[in-house]
Amino acid sequence: MPETHMEIRWPDQSTESCYSPSTVIGEYLQAGKDYPLAEFVERCDQALNEASERVRKKYGYACSAASDQNEHIKRQAAKQPAGQVNVLRIHS
Repeated sequence: MPETHMEIRWPDQSTESCYSPSTVIGEYLQAGKDYPLAEFVERCDQALNEASERVRKKYGYACSAASDQNEHIKRQAAKQPAGQVNVLRIHS
């Protein structure tokens, strides 16, 4: 599976690199686009769960890194002020 990274800017203007074990993240988020915080979290949840299931189908076990990243995004989002998350870049 080709792992993918995305660079994001949170509403508080901090930036972060996030991980996906699959390119499926690109089906849920677009580079250069802003997402309301709650929508960003929901899209990441869907994408990372799907990515983990792809790993399960291929290797027989879920991807713990995808689950960890998903939980990290949710924790970080809970600390953010209301606003937009900007997806700066998605790359392999």
